[in-house]
Amino acid sequence: MTRLLVLAMLGLKPMTGYDIKVMLELNDAERWGGVLIGSIYNALKKLEKDGYIEVASIESTGHRQKAIYQITEKGREHEQELIIEALEKSSVVYPTTLYSGVSFAFKLPKAKAVEALEKQKKILEQEEQAINAGYEAKLIAMQGELPALTQLAFDNMLEIVKVQTKFVHQAIDIMKKNNSLE
Repeated sequence: MTRLLVLAMLGLKPMTGYDIKVMLELNDAERWGGVLIGSIYNALKKLEKDGYIEVASIESTGHRQKAIYQITEKGREHEQELIIEALEKSSVVYPTTLYSGVSFAFKLPKAKAVEALEKQKKILEQEEQAINAGYEAKLIAMQGELPALTQLAFDNMLEIVKVQTKFVHQAIDIMKKNNSLE
């Protein structure tokens, strides 16, 4: 996914590695893209080595030099392949750790199990707040108009968090009932 994001950024305009990093941070790519922002520098080296990008120019600022990268024609073709791969690949991810915990909650005192799920609920609330903050930042950056597919992605992320929050609420309700962990 990192390679796709780097190629997509360079498809917009030539940039330095730092520029790409900043754009991905502003777009909260770690959250929605599953990418470690620091990994872009490694991706840049590999993409350059493979001929997908090239150094367009070198900028000197003080005693530092910065490479400005641009995508090559081969890189544009590879970007298309990566987009197709991303669209085809199944990305259904279940909260397996949560499911495991719920499956064995009966081994805990009821109060401890409920307390742990209350913590999970807070984490989900924070995630929803982070998504909403990212959405607001994106709206501002896009001057109030999001592309329909970007809006769809934000809506889907929020829906996933809401479904998981509902699951946690229901698990807490079940656990609070008498003898529910037995």
